[in-house]
Amino acid sequence: MHQFEFAQHKYAIMDNTGKINLLEQFDLFDALTDQEKVRLSEVMEFRKKPRYSIIYQPGEKSEHIYLLAKGSIKISTHNGEGKEVIKQLIHPEAIFGELALVGESQRNETAQSLKEEVHYYTIRVADFQRILSQNPVLSQRVLFLFGQRMMAAENKLENLIFKDARSRIVNFLYEVVSERGRRVGYEMLLKHSLTHQDIANITCTSRQTVTLVLNELRKENLIYFNRGRILVRDMENLRLSAA
Repeated sequence: MHQFEFAQHKYAIMDNTGKINLLEQFDLFDALTDQEKVRLSEVMEFRKKPRYSIIYQPGEKSEHIYLLAKGSIKISTHNGEGKEVIKQLIHPEAIFGELALVGESQRNETAQSLKEEVHYYTIRVADFQRILSQNPVLSQRVLFLFGQRMMAAENKLENLIFKDARSRIVNFLYEVVSERGRRVGYEMLLKHSLTHQDIANITCTSRQTVTLVLNELRKENLIYFNRGRILVRDMENLRLSAA
């Protein structure tokens, strides 16, 4: 084999190995056989985009699903006046754009990176569906994924109907710190990419209200925050504050 061809072949093997290692970080893909992981890795295409980049937007064809490897992405929609509502935050080792698997022909939402570069892989829907059709366990896990996200959407709707602005903001902080924070002694630390406006767009409040509530929580010694970090001093008291 020519030296240049050998180098290309070696790179391809390393690249596929890296893709398989990534797939093994996703709980969803525990259902795949080794052979299916290889097949899926062969149709995955790597992409990266700088911060605040649009991954897809309304009107574009829904031909791919996406696997996030690095960075954070918001899934949002806008009303006729341009006001944004963030429906979901996507973090590494998660799928997004999955509505393409259940009949969405064109995008109705916007996927955009937050304040850091994102790395992700694209998979054509047709390629993924071929593997789904041959693996009933994977199909069940995908169905479970849709169920989880539907319940999360219903919970968000209930919060919007039954909770006031402060409770929605505090409840969001409690949930996101519980899911993604790390324990530091008796406290919980969350590193994040969210602006006050992002939190407002997630909780259907205003940036001014978010700033007010965060400052109140700091005065109550429940949290400490600066840009990109939130330290929760007492998770239980924060939870009670959201009730």
